[in-house]
Amino acid sequence: MADPSSYRPRPGEIPDSPGVYRFRDEHRRVIYVGKAKSLRQRLASYFQDLANLHPRTRTMVTTAASVEWTVVSTEVEALQLEYSWIKEYDPRFNVKYRDDKSYPYLAVTMNEEFPRVQVMRGHKKKGVRYFGPYGHAWAIRDTVDLLLRVFPVRTCSAGVFKNAARTGRPCLLGYIGKCSAPCVERISPDDHWDLADEFCDFMTGRTGTYLRRLERQMAVAAEEMEYERAARLRDDIGALKKAMEKSAVVLADATDADLIAVAEDELEAAVQIFHVRGGRVRGQRGWVTDKVEEITTGALVEHALQQLYGEETGDAVPKEVLVPALPDPVEPVQQWLTERRGSGVSLRIPQRGDKKTLMETVQRNAQQALVLHKTKRASDLTTRSRALEEIADALGLDSAPLRVECYDISHLQGDDVVASMVVFEDGLARKSEYRRFQIKGFAGQDDVRSMHEVITRRFRRYLAEKEQTGEWVDGEDGEDGADGTEANGDRRLTEGPALKDDDGRPKRFAYPPQLVVVDGGQPQVAAAQRALDELGIDDIAVCGLAKRLEEVWLPREDDPVVLPRTSEGLYLLQRVRDEAHRFAITYQRAKRAKRFRSSPLDDVPGLGETRKQALIKHFGSVKKLRSATIDQICEVPGIGRKTAETVAAALARATPAAPAVNTATGEIMDDEDGAPETTADAPGEPVTAGTPDERRGQER
Repeated sequence: MADPSSYRPRPGEIPDSPGVYRFRDEHRRVIYVGKAKSLRQRLASYFQDLANLHPRTRTMVTTAASVEWTVVSTEVEALQLEYSWIKEYDPRFNVKYRDDKSYPYLAVTMNEEFPRVQVMRGHKKKGVRYFGPYGHAWAIRDTVDLLLRVFPVRTCSAGVFKNAARTGRPCLLGYIGKCSAPCVERISPDDHWDLADEFCDFMTGRTGTYLRRLERQMAVAAEEMEYERAARLRDDIGALKKAMEKSAVVLADATDADLIAVAEDELEAAVQIFHVRGGRVRGQRGWVTDKVEEITTGALVEHALQQLYGEETGDAVPKEVLVPALPDPVEPVQQWLTERRGSGVSLRIPQRGDKKTLMETVQRNAQQALVLHKTKRASDLTTRSRALEEIADALGLDSAPLRVECYDISHLQGDDVVASMVVFEDGLARKSEYRRFQIKGFAGQDDVRSMHEVITRRFRRYLAEKEQTGEWVDGEDGEDGADGTEANGDRRLTEGPALKDDDGRPKRFAYPPQLVVVDGGQPQVAAAQRALDELGIDDIAVCGLAKRLEEVWLPREDDPVVLPRTSEGLYLLQRVRDEAHRFAITYQRAKRAKRFRSSPLDDVPGLGETRKQALIKHFGSVKKLRSATIDQICEVPGIGRKTAETVAAALARATPAAPAVNTATGEIMDDEDGAPETTADAPGEPVTAGTPDERRGQER
């Protein structure tokens, strides 16, 4: 625990101007980001008697080891920089609204030749129009099913679309009139795009135009005695009205607004948002956050606005935002929202009428969300604390292991040997800290030796980063320069500047665990402990969890520790071990699939991914490309004669892949039968002998 006076800036050092400040811990990790109208006054409030500080603020300033600041010219710039740094550094003490789920949106892919209506989650993509968020995906599907009668827009995936275009037969929706079937050219691309645009107009609330148009068409059809057509139009009108009834009118005059309500106590706050478009509630979402310091409702609202609109532009930011309390000062926030939208945004507290009544409804939802969260959180905290205490008692640790790292080795009969590292903090998975390794020290199958290599590499990096040099010996751990280690996802670790102390990013191996868990028994535990001993590390506990009897093995112990089957500590260790196994085998399968997807075209010098795809698209497969003449290859756009000769020579040298076999029938499948030849556009793995269960049994 640090003394704040040890890193308090000297009097007169802090400027009396707007800016953004960062607190860092002893490992140089950013733990808190804040902004201030006056940096001098704001930072001075942290360096006072600890007894006068909010309990969580006290924890933050005693965890920190330094503070730094950046001066900006206006409060709007400070707001923007604060949001950027919170997104970049993910500080542990900042207000972070935890979403209990990924909310589904109704999305229309207007960036495609034939726009598609579908359910989407996660990050928003450019060129896609979103409506929502909705509480449940089934609510989106029900709405879309009703609207497809009037707006028969494509809803199928790319694979189904291409298959229908190839066979010349539309899917079932095309036959029953709920798709205009652009796959078989029943509608032109321009007309289908216009149809999707009308669908979007209806979803934005402009419903009256379409209803009146359909009613006129129905009347004309009835006058001309086209009763079947009039009946279909009548049903279409009924479907539209039914879809509209799913979101009742709550505000008159087709108002577009977002309503934000906050329910809070001393420790936590819940935020609820209602999205009103065209006077109707089109979506709802909610967040919960810990209150790190003594923070006002207006400040909570400001953080909610940052999270809600930080990545949005244009119409995604409504003309009106109604809140329970205004940020102080309100002008920079309102100016920031106006810049995000590109036109004026009204940020205010509703005082009377329908908007105040609706705000009370949103407030009740926020209060209920906070009560429900506290009920769940109490149970979770109690269980996790008990699990960590049981592990500490069973393993003889001085304190509960707040950070646990687990390692697992995965391979397929000795090929593509990889390892995983997963991290649990306070009993919860911290996926941003997951890492994965390629075993490069030797070839073949040896789990014990692999475990020794992985532990050595991980804690060698820890010792190096602990020295805060940011420099590594080239070639020490393999040809990748970063010891063959990858972060979660496909980001490869880099050397030098990416690991500097002053870049602000969390160092990848700088934070030691209190407990290392390995997936295995006594041999794997001994290998892990030997690796730590060789590095001179003696303050990290090691244990292993054997799968067969779920026994806990300790280094230099002949007998395992047996935890009761009902133990929360054993359950937590099992979850950690299973997560490490899942992460390892996922990476191993991805590497194997990438190897299987290799193509003879990969070895052609100067042939990039775009031209490879063009060749495969033109000929359909590598097999057909191999039988093509040089003149035929030259017909592909972007392929010159010299390149065509190089491609033909490379394919002539390459050995054709063995034909795939249908293991159920013994039938040899060629390209015409849909065999997945290992080409650039056939991402699936080739058919192999054995049943699925037998193949899974070969994986470790």
